[in-house]
Amino acid sequence: MTSSTKRVYFDDYVFFVDENVYEPAEDSFLFAENLEVEDGERVLDMGTGCGILGILASTKAREVIAVDVNPYAVRCAKYNSKVNNVRSKIAIVQSDLFTWLSENAKFDLVLFNAPYLPENDRISDSWIARAWAGGVTGRQIIDCFISAVPKYLKRSGRVLLMQSNLANVNETVFKFAEFNMHTRFLVKHDLPFFETLVLLEAYF
Repeated sequence: MTSSTKRVYFDDYVFFVDENVYEPAEDSFLFAENLEVEDGERVLDMGTGCGILGILASTKAREVIAVDVNPYAVRCAKYNSKVNNVRSKIAIVQSDLFTWLSENAKFDLVLFNAPYLPENDRISDSWIARAWAGGVTGRQIIDCFISAVPKYLKRSGRVLLMQSNLANVNETVFKFAEFNMHTRFLVKHDLPFFETLVLLEAYF
């Protein structure tokens, strides 16, 4: 890590965050506070960033695979998995959504703190912007994720997806329903300027 690296704390964990990696914020902590993992589950942490969710999940999971398109995030998450003594329980790889995974891979739980903020122009080329920018409607990455995630989920599995009302939560419910998946809201959190964070659970 470099001199510009920040330290972020959650419970007894510490996370070192590179300047090119999304720093955990309200959405990350809301997700972490409501994350429930069953003993022995196989977990996929999509868009792991500094690794906060994957590392927390690894305390109970049998296996965690954490992926991120950002190479700085992958390096950062690997470092944090060592710092927090879970390196042997988590595999961290660079991948654009599911591209790295075998089509036969199945998970009990898939986590995704999605890029959900609308952007007036095309998605920025910077690594840090790709962590939050979801295209003109905020749904570009969310829709790609929803269309692919069912085939990586066990029939008894579930998805936890964090997004903002700025990216049309009702559309997310509709998209999951197209794949015969039910949804329920686990938690909502109001932010300033009429924005609400929503953590959804989706399941067959």
